[in-house]
Amino acid sequence: MNNRHTKLGIGWRPEIAVAIERRKDLDFVEVLFENLVGREIPQALLNLRERGITIIPHAVSLSLGGAERPNAIKLKQFNRMAKAVDAPFVSEHIAFVRAGGKESGHLLPVPRTKGALKVLVENISIAKEQLTVPLVLENIAMLCNWNNSEMDEAEFITEVLEQSGCLMLLDVANLYANSLNHKFNAVEFLKKLPLDKVAYVHTAGGVLTKGIYHDTHAHPVVDDVHSLLAELMKLNAPPRVMLERDDNFPGEEALNNELDSIAAIIQGGNNHEYLQTRVGSAAGTAYKRAPEFSRCTF
Repeated sequence: MNNRHTKLGIGWRPEIAVAIERRKDLDFVEVLFENLVGREIPQALLNLRERGITIIPHAVSLSLGGAERPNAIKLKQFNRMAKAVDAPFVSEHIAFVRAGGKESGHLLPVPRTKGALKVLVENISIAKEQLTVPLVLENIAMLCNWNNSEMDEAEFITEVLEQSGCLMLLDVANLYANSLNHKFNAVEFLKKLPLDKVAYVHTAGGVLTKGIYHDTHAHPVVDDVHSLLAELMKLNAPPRVMLERDDNFPGEEALNNELDSIAAIIQGGNNHEYLQTRVGSAAGTAYKRAPEFSRCTF
């Protein structure tokens, strides 16, 4: 498939704002809603917008998969931010972060049941009523699974997108983490998704510790995540691909090297020949190294 039109982006953070401003081939940046809510839009972001760079607000706290309905005030703030930066859409996660008034501090997986799906879709509908731009939904990295699943994750995501009418933010780093920790083939998972509904893609770094792969956003992107991105490009090139980095920020040269690697994959000039057997082998290795973890359920 022709992938010349896939655009390159990065998650904007103040720590790397200068490097982002100097990079001339970026088409878009993603900004974290919770970092900017209640504040003036930083001048550095306004400068990027003046250059024609698209700004996409991204949230982690709406808790769309929770039993509680989305917070109307927070949704209005989210929408105001989208308007302020002239965003084409906003994004959130297929997850929940609170229950019974308690905050988890982490994105938690939604039980893959018909009942939970119904609540999630209802919450998404409520959110969409408050937003004047489309809402895009992201798959998460899961350390544990619920033990009452009625469908697998790819089926669940597909149903969410179909019933909500939303597009997808496909995080290939999250998919890679799950494939290692829960022993499944990531490429086969990709093939089960409606890839024509992907609005953009995340890549990010992580680290394998004691047989468990942690999606940290604080380490370099591993080769296998780049390779999974290359496989996605072969299957159905997405409109946009970006790099996430949230901590332990590298120097400008190292950051540009990571962006160059993504750009090379987008342009088809990469050296990654990512086969299904490689993904399956990696998943099998992770399972052997951490069999108890791979059976972790709620």
